[in-house]
Amino acid sequence: MNLQDEKIKNIIREAVEKNGFFLIDLQFRGTTNNRIFEIYIDGEKNISAEDCALVSREINSQLEESIDTSYRLDVSSPGVDRPLKYLKQFPKHINRKFEVSYTKQDPENTDAPGETKKITGKLISVDGEDLIFKLNNQSEIKINFNNIKKAKVIISFS
Repeated sequence: MNLQDEKIKNIIREAVEKNGFFLIDLQFRGTTNNRIFEIYIDGEKNISAEDCALVSREINSQLEESIDTSYRLDVSSPGVDRPLKYLKQFPKHINRKFEVSYTKQDPENTDAPGETKKITGKLISVDGEDLIFKLNNQSEIKINFNNIKKAKVIISFS
């Protein structure tokens, strides 16, 4: 990433955080003279179109002062098809079904690499860094957030 792109990334991150959200993903596309910045933001509560517009205006005003090329700015929420990346994204998804891949450590040999496991279950609570899921057989499993490799909300139309 060049210096200009790093500056743009910092402007975007600061604007997102200033408005109480967090940056999920940032993608640079297009050509040098016609850039496209795709920005995905999330928050501890659901993101609205007004939230995206607010962040977009903030970023746009900062970028207009900092770069001299034409660009398009797309700000949106990550949508349910993207895996959750941050612990603070989970509480708003309590009582939703997830597909989770995680690493399970062998308690007898903590130096050995853990085994990758996959579960499907409903998130029933978040306790510090531990996520508690209820599995289909009604048993519960506690997974530390730091052991999660991928967590994705499963969309249900029932």
